Amino acid sequence: MGLLEDLQDRSGNVCELCGSTDNLTIYEVPPVSTGGFDGSALVCSTCKGQIEHPETTDVNHWRCLNDSMWSEYDAVKVLAWRMLSRLKSEGWPKDLLDMMYLEQETLEWAKATGEGVAEADKIIHRDANGAILENGDSVVLIKDLKVKGSSMVAKQGTAVRRISLDHENAEYIEGKVDGQQIVIITKYVKKV
Repeated sequence: MGLLEDLQDRSGNVCELCGSTDNLTIYEVPPVSTGGFDGSALVCSTCKGQIEHPETTDVNHWRCLNDSMWSEYDAVKVLAWRMLSRLKSEGWPKDLLDMMYLEQETLEWAKATGEGVAEADKIIHRDANGAILENGDSVVLIKDLKVKGSSMVAKQGTAVRRISLDHENAEYIEGKVDGQQIVIITKYVKKV
């Protein structure tokens, strides 16, 4: 079976967030690098659109999180946590967040995109030219970099796809170079 069939089987062929049966698609929960069964959720086009475009959020649509926040699947819990965090100024989402429990590793995944952090407190990653970097972006190295702890040298001009951001340090990103996951300092990359 493929991933879509696995997620349909897991969810009973309904959106794992709101229970809708219309226009279901796979949503890979950022900033996972593998996606797959544990890193994805089956969501409807309404949920996906509002997750990806916060300006279109219909607060009442998300009352469904009262049920989906108790999912046994981490990807669904992470999405529920992020949406509740985004909406917590409404009142009722804050009450649900207070009830919600996530294991430490799952909570770190949920916080990795900066959802729920005040705009003034968000860490912004910028490349050598000042362009804002986001999870999933592709960058190019602008200098040969010696990788600490190995004999590897990441060469200038090497493309690093699907980076992930360090949510504690604005100067660090992670990505794979020659199949090895490494930490890269942002002043040595240029966004593609």
